[in-house]
Amino acid sequence: MTKAYLNWSSGKDAMLALHQLQQSQEISIQNLVTTVNADFNRVSMHGLPIELLEKQAESLQLPLHQIPLSGQVSMQTYNQVMQEHTELLKAEGFTHAVFGDIFLEDLKTYREEQLQKVEIQAVFPLWKKETKSLLKEFIDLGYKAIVVCTNAKYLDESFCGRMIDHDFINDLPPNVDACGENGEFHTFVFDGPLFSFPVEFELGEKVLRDYAPSDEDDCHQEPQSWDHKFWYADLKLK
Repeated sequence: MTKAYLNWSSGKDAMLALHQLQQSQEISIQNLVTTVNADFNRVSMHGLPIELLEKQAESLQLPLHQIPLSGQVSMQTYNQVMQEHTELLKAEGFTHAVFGDIFLEDLKTYREEQLQKVEIQAVFPLWKKETKSLLKEFIDLGYKAIVVCTNAKYLDESFCGRMIDHDFINDLPPNVDACGENGEFHTFVFDGPLFSFPVEFELGEKVLRDYAPSDEDDCHQEPQSWDHKFWYADLKLK
């Protein structure tokens, strides 16, 4: 069976990709790989405390490979660090890398090109599937998730900290993708069929953060078009 690692965001899309591959049994997911903000000890983009990420991996009974990165990392450094870690995984016998991406063509191409450098094949189990159907499937399978981050341009504070359910889907504005594929929101999955126990947490305060790009930031070629205000729900491990 193909030995693969899953690029694990801690959210619903990665969870659904894992579930589908576990059911098909064509690819063996033997590791979760997560980038973390080393400045704050939180999952990159999601803002989830590492303690919850580690408890999540424990419940899923999968090893967790963390890739620490500075919150102000340049694109050049990011690519270098990611290549170093994928080479380590390659040396451990991993031949495939799984992603929960759904329809962002440029991101898919970027991932494939970077992985080709270390001869690892990218796999996209959810690719081109209808996002509202995917989210309904996620809910109907019995998985539970909470919104930990929203892009303030698309979703206000009220959506941050909400549970993912059918009411959530119905309340989404028409310009927001059902799975947040354009970065409108991010989630933390804490229970479901593949969990050996639910990850218990407490919901703390909500915080609006502004990540306005600096002149030195080379990760965004057009900083004026980059959304930089996000609501975060602070979760704490019980």
